[in-house]
Amino acid sequence: MDDALEKLLQNPRIWRGQAAAAGWQGLPSGYPRLDEHLPGGGWPRHALTEILLEHYGTGELKLLMPALARLSRADGEADTGGWLVWIAPPFQPYPPALLQWGVDLSRVLIVRPRNATEALWAAEQALASGTAAAVLLWSDALSDASSRRLQLAAEQGASWAIAFRPLNALSQASAAALRLLLLASRRGTELRILKSRGGRPVTLHDVITDTAG
Repeated sequence: MDDALEKLLQNPRIWRGQAAAAGWQGLPSGYPRLDEHLPGGGWPRHALTEILLEHYGTGELKLLMPALARLSRADGEADTGGWLVWIAPPFQPYPPALLQWGVDLSRVLIVRPRNATEALWAAEQALASGTAAAVLLWSDALSDASSRRLQLAAEQGASWAIAFRPLNALSQASAAALRLLLLASRRGTELRILKSRGGRPVTLHDVITDTAG
């Protein structure tokens, strides 16, 4: 009975409160002030993170780069240097900038689906494959049901899912383990943690200028 209960409690979809969540090891974000507010001290592994944006280019990629670089390298948290799959990015990634952050370009895969349905399918397949360290999806059509599919696929493939969504998704339900709002304000870049499994909502200013180096 104890073994069965312990196995059940290891399921990341079960919320165990702040004290228990503190025992989980997150993926370090590279931004110390952010990690202080994330259960496990970093991005939630094998789960869906949603980033809501007023417009692209607010600093969302800079926010993710330290962790993505770490995952792409064989000497990082991923033992073999996993694939970084970019699905339907609204721009062409700039290789020199990725190299400057330390991303292994040989592990970057860009997918350009014909429509939103294909994009979601590609994201699910990549996440569940077990070969992707992280899957980044840009989507204006993500629903509560599709976010649940991404969450389940991330768990199945032990991969990190990141979905970029517009502000109008703020009122929609989501199965994401972590939900962030990124805004450009007069005080600089404002990051709000809207939902964090095992954590609390908080607003941080200029966190992406506070790197670990």
